[in-house]
Amino acid sequence: MNVGEGLVLLESLLQATCAGLLVGGVYALMCLGLGMIFSVMRVVNFAQGEFLMLGMYGTFYICSSFALDSVLGPLVAPIVAAGIAGLVLFGVGMAVQAWLLNRVTGLKTMGVPGDGHFPQLIVTLGLALVISNGALMAFGSSPQGLHTPYSSRAWEIGPLVGQDVSVFVNKARAASLCVALIVAGLLYCFVKRSSTGRTLRAAADNPVAAVYVGVDVQRSFRIAFGLGCAVTGIAGGLLATYLPFQPYVGTDFVTVMYAGVVLGGLGSIAGSFFGGLIIGLVQQLSGLVLPAQLQNAAIFVIFLLVVLLRPQGLLGRNVERT
Repeated sequence: MNVGEGLVLLESLLQATCAGLLVGGVYALMCLGLGMIFSVMRVVNFAQGEFLMLGMYGTFYICSSFALDSVLGPLVAPIVAAGIAGLVLFGVGMAVQAWLLNRVTGLKTMGVPGDGHFPQLIVTLGLALVISNGALMAFGSSPQGLHTPYSSRAWEIGPLVGQDVSVFVNKARAASLCVALIVAGLLYCFVKRSSTGRTLRAAADNPVAAVYVGVDVQRSFRIAFGLGCAVTGIAGGLLATYLPFQPYVGTDFVTVMYAGVVLGGLGSIAGSFFGGLIIGLVQQLSGLVLPAQLQNAAIFVIFLLVVLLRPQGLLGRNVERT
């Protein structure tokens, strides 16, 4: 390999790493939402991809209906719309938990075979089908997207080596990464520092003991499910700024979410975030040697290796539930 080929390989590697971090940041946020639900409620939510899709459509229609682009600009408007969509999904998630999942989760399932996991799987799968098909009737099957000028623009970093090696950072994805880090940081501080966060951790560790010390476990479950839906919805809104979407887009990302949560460690909220980040890096770096059709295969090769070598995940622990 001559010097020129080495520089080309180095540039490709740096570019793929940068793209992996940008994509992985949003993946990490969507995994964080799913990890939040599982960490507190121990519910495998098959409808999480559909809440991601609702976040995409919510961001799209909020931007277009209120003409936020003309008020806030094409960079800030989708971010604000994604935040509003997340707030709406927080309320929707709390309502879904209170009216539907509450009947098959929590203390009501103690003593039931499988601790109620079988009804939970059926309920969330049915919810996913209802939401996706309802979205198809409401929004149609035509792909949509938030076409902002920043999705096709990039900053050039470099040259880093000589005059040839540079890295290009997509502006829309960079903004999405910054928002994802801010949202993840706020959620982490909320869970670790606030009184409500302490009740969430108590309900996750031992719901029966939490009831005896005065914790409203059902309220904690509602908040956890609402937060999980909201965070994943915000991630969907960020994805909508540079990816087209349709009512069944959630199925494209739900496997990524589950792989990231298990990779980081079931029951670990921080592990869910880092698991999603690793998924993004593996996906982009594998593109250097594999065709696009096999990138997901590379993700699951890494996933299986981690499961074989460390079954509890990278940050999961066998003795702790959160």
